[in-house]
Amino acid sequence: MTTTDHDRALALLFDRINYERAMTMPYGPRQFRLDRMRELLARVGSPQQGLAIVHVAGTKGKGSTAAMIASVLTTAGYRTGLFTSPHLVNVEERIAVDGENCSPRELVELVERLRPIVEAMDAEAACRAGDCGPTYFELTTVMALLSFMRHHVQAAVLEVGMGGRLDSTNVCSPAVSVITSISLDHTRQLGNTLGAIACEKAGIVKAGVPVVSGVTDDEPRQVIEQVCRERGSRLIQLDRDFGYRYFPPLRVDHYPSAGKVDFHWQGAAERSYEAVSLGLLGAHQGANAAVALATLAELASRGWSLAEDDVRTGLAEVRSPARVEIVGRRPAVVIDAAHNVASIEALVDTLQASFSPGPRIALFAPSRDKDVRGMLSSLAPKFDTILLTRYQKNPRGVPIDELAALAAELSVDHCRCYPDPAAAWGAARQMLSPDHLLCVTGSFFIAAEMRQEIDRRPLAHATPAVQPA
Repeated sequence: MTTTDHDRALALLFDRINYERAMTMPYGPRQFRLDRMRELLARVGSPQQGLAIVHVAGTKGKGSTAAMIASVLTTAGYRTGLFTSPHLVNVEERIAVDGENCSPRELVELVERLRPIVEAMDAEAACRAGDCGPTYFELTTVMALLSFMRHHVQAAVLEVGMGGRLDSTNVCSPAVSVITSISLDHTRQLGNTLGAIACEKAGIVKAGVPVVSGVTDDEPRQVIEQVCRERGSRLIQLDRDFGYRYFPPLRVDHYPSAGKVDFHWQGAAERSYEAVSLGLLGAHQGANAAVALATLAELASRGWSLAEDDVRTGLAEVRSPARVEIVGRRPAVVIDAAHNVASIEALVDTLQASFSPGPRIALFAPSRDKDVRGMLSSLAPKFDTILLTRYQKNPRGVPIDELAALAAELSVDHCRCYPDPAAAWGAARQMLSPDHLLCVTGSFFIAAEMRQEIDRRPLAHATPAVQPA
């Protein structure tokens, strides 16, 4: 494989319709559908058939929950595939087997297998008014399924990209479906009420397939209950069939150790655990861990071999990039991809509970289609300085003048504006003392670009990060 081969493969992917880069959907209902995805899968041999799949949807927590489930299954000895989105730096991050990302060579091989099929489907779509060929997310989903088939995985954990009902992952026949949470996000595409969003998320429910739900708000909970009744799917719910208690991490040398969770499975005492250590920080990760543990308990009830030691090790060792990820100490540098009000609030709570008091700086770059006002309002009281910037590699970033105007309107007078992440990081480097905490947040896109800036220009006086333990 040459660099040119890799670039050519990426060019095919990046040339497709990609809602992760779109301000609004650049295509209508005729393009946003599942029959094209089913046709694409049929042309590559239907790799989704025969896979034991855990299908994970939700507004918040679906990526972390999927990572937790996959980590435990791998620890238990099952060859496990994990498909997540979006990636931070490389497309290969979306596809992993037993914790190892897809290699650049394999990515090229997968794209080249799809290239003639994509060209044929593009040509066919061109003959139909208003139609289009396979999208970016459809192709990466198929690539993940093909990779899992070639690696003979015994379990595949698929994270929904957006929504659920019309998401390209929703062509699978899972062993269990999971809905982590419901809150307001992607309202232009999914609806502007919790009930409407829940209806889209519950689109992953399949007839007769059990559903694990971490949804607790009444309106979306009732929607999920109704869908499960209509489809004859057994529903396993947080605060009814399982529960948890979260214990915040202790501070060790001013930094957090691992949080812990007690878990109780109402129907089977042997699936209850005490003081399970979590590799991911935050009370919200306690809720995600409870959903993951309930999903694993359901799999165990269906004959999967999941020893307690494997469960504990898998949850303690799980890592999920840009989820309260500590990338530097003294000063503390945290990267988190919070991109809506609920996730910003969870991030703020985690920083308050897990890190010692001290001067704090937020580096914030949100996307235009989010509740930027609500996010900035949640951040402002908790940080001494807020560095506003705009990520550069995706067109969805909010222009700096709009961020500045919003900060003035909200009377947030401790904001400073920088044209790009490089300039913002340069300014932060001048401000940071060993006692500071810097948190990069607002979107996956700023998380990715700032990770690269930090790697390129690390702080000379910083202590290397170590993961919670």
